[in-house]
Amino acid sequence: MSAAQNLTGATEISQDVPFWHDPGKRGIVFQAVILCLVVAAGYYIFANTQANLRRQAISTGFGFLGREAGFGIGESLIDYSAANSYAQALLVGVLNTLKVSSIGILLTLLLGVVVGVARLSSNWLVSKLAAGYIEVLQNIPVLLQLFFWYSIFNDLLPSPRQSLHPLPGVFFNNRGFYLAVPAANIAYGWAAAAFGAAVLLSWLLRRWARRRQEKTGQIFPFWPAAGILLIGLPVLAWFLAGAPTAMNVPYLKGFNFLGGISLSPEFGALLIGLVLYTSAFVAEIVRAGIQAISKGQSEAAMSLGLKSNLVLSLIILPQAMRIIIPPLTSQMLNLTKNSSLAVAIGYPDLVSVANTTINQTGQAIEGVLIIMAVYLILSLVTSAFMNWYNKKKALVER
Repeated sequence: MSAAQNLTGATEISQDVPFWHDPGKRGIVFQAVILCLVVAAGYYIFANTQANLRRQAISTGFGFLGREAGFGIGESLIDYSAANSYAQALLVGVLNTLKVSSIGILLTLLLGVVVGVARLSSNWLVSKLAAGYIEVLQNIPVLLQLFFWYSIFNDLLPSPRQSLHPLPGVFFNNRGFYLAVPAANIAYGWAAAAFGAAVLLSWLLRRWARRRQEKTGQIFPFWPAAGILLIGLPVLAWFLAGAPTAMNVPYLKGFNFLGGISLSPEFGALLIGLVLYTSAFVAEIVRAGIQAISKGQSEAAMSLGLKSNLVLSLIILPQAMRIIIPPLTSQMLNLTKNSSLAVAIGYPDLVSVANTTINQTGQAIEGVLIIMAVYLILSLVTSAFMNWYNKKKALVER
């Protein structure tokens, strides 16, 4: 029999096989059935929800966002009053969530790296203290830690009239932390712009120094030069703009302090609780990443005469970052999402403001959808940034 006849026979046999014996066709049918079931379930839930809303005379839609909110928010990064709209109130909640999340992530990274490196220290006491820190904070639920710190701020700190005054212009009491700040002046705007320019110049200098080292082998003293730029340019801009020295100092008026900058006990408790809890997990990630690097790397660097701090910063950590970044992304997302526990201690984050909005308007579905959408966007943005950074640090095969 010829090859053409064999091929023809095989084609006829394949055409005679029923579709339920063909894995490819059977898979398409199963997927179509599952899709129909999902669509049917979604339609049933939607129709049932609409019927219940009509029965209870609850209107749907996001038109309520333009109505007057009628409630105040104790802590806000933008101007807000009870006369503003619900949309403005929710924006305040989003900004408060971003504030505690962004500051918390930065502090968590710093503290987690320090504790993770200390966990591997050759000093017995330092290593055991870091291990105890990790074991204790990892195994206490974050909500209990928030309650603990909030109770400390409320029960142990005195009233405003008996405020602690450790430094000039600094006051601690059970209503918050009050700090003196420079009085508003255009000079500080110029100093901030100069600092931004210094950051850009430092980044360009870093790239130039790396290319120079790759070509010539000479090491440029980057950090001293960057320090001069980051400090010198803002100070120079401030000096040229008049060098103002006036301070906005907090002062007691009535039952509370006015002036300066204030941080509420709720914000302090939330920030400390989230940072301490999440940094314990980051420390373990850093420890695991460092231990994943072969000891031969450290021994080779030490044999070249490098000091231990240079071995860690130039040899070990750059390689360990490729292992650390993926799980570190999860911890950053966890901290952002755990900030929703702020409602338990009264910090006006997005969830707290949205709950108040839902209670006043009855728009529960829309309120929950807004919360879900905001946290989804924050998570996707964080993941996208960390994935981009991970690709820059990944090894590229040539």
